[in-house]
Amino acid sequence: MATDGLHENETLASLRSEAESLKGKLDEERAKLHDVELHQVAERVEALGQFVMKTRRTLKGHGNKVLCMDWCKDKRRIVSSSQDGKVIVWDSFSTNKEHAVTMPCTWVMACAYAPSGCAIACGGLDNKCSVYPLTFDKNENMAAKKKSVAMHTNYLSACSFTNSDMQILTASGDGTCALWDVESGQLLQSFHGHGADVLCLDLAPSETGNTFVSGGCDKKAMVWDMRSGQCVQAFETHESDINSVRYYPSGDAFASGSDDATCRLYDLRADREVAIYSKESIIFGASSVDFSLSGRLLFAGYNDYTINVWDVLKGSRVSILFGHENRVSTLRVSPDGTAFCSGSWDHTLRVWA
Repeated sequence: MATDGLHENETLASLRSEAESLKGKLDEERAKLHDVELHQVAERVEALGQFVMKTRRTLKGHGNKVLCMDWCKDKRRIVSSSQDGKVIVWDSFSTNKEHAVTMPCTWVMACAYAPSGCAIACGGLDNKCSVYPLTFDKNENMAAKKKSVAMHTNYLSACSFTNSDMQILTASGDGTCALWDVESGQLLQSFHGHGADVLCLDLAPSETGNTFVSGGCDKKAMVWDMRSGQCVQAFETHESDINSVRYYPSGDAFASGSDDATCRLYDLRADREVAIYSKESIIFGASSVDFSLSGRLLFAGYNDYTINVWDVLKGSRVSILFGHENRVSTLRVSPDGTAFCSGSWDHTLRVWA
């Protein structure tokens, strides 16, 4: 073997320096393609007019910080999970609670609605992802029908069903993402590559798109091929943990929100960061991001209790929304694009339109 004559430390050091120089070359190649900024291209685009968004509904019932939420495909129901160990299904029109599950652990950091609307998935500090079927039988014990699907070696940070109820994608503090079969609980594919906790993931929007993006404490956003388990693209421009990633509606780009107080837009075809959404006055981290249905607006929830609305093309802030009384932890635009819901450490969820 070529490394026989070298000490262990020397080989590591030489490989490290080789990796760094290769990284430098990659950056140079990327920079060659970097001919123009997004906001320069968008200068001719009409500016957005004034628009008013208000809190239209407040969902109260959690006894502690709301950590995660997801919309049902029916555009009406919402599932939310909290630090109090409760997972609640709400009717966002009437604000009624339709189902409630008490998890065996506190800090339920992840929840997701199944595409059919007939089940929810959730998990957190129990290192598991559990699926609960939803029925209209009021007397039914939901906990009895619980199915443990995924097992990680550290906390579950995010989960999402793929395009069917049959598969679920999870992200964990153990530094991996994984794809599971819901029925059998079998591990179908695992994704290794993050150097620290994975905090968020998002599935590519197209029906055929077999890719997803994940972000984590290693400041990296990685795009994965679900079939091969390989990382196909990686972006490392944030200066702190990436708390949220979300695909652009067309699937050709994604946005990320980070503890470095910025949101960024990455173009997958150009293979680089194309925009940074930040202001001198914003010094708190962004916890959650999502696009409007058209992709023109980026909604971002921050740890300073506000929600900032960014013009994606021009890179400017078009609105700032006040209402929550503690940090905004989760934010999702409804499937029909007419409203969005935010969850906060103030124990409430708000529906804005």
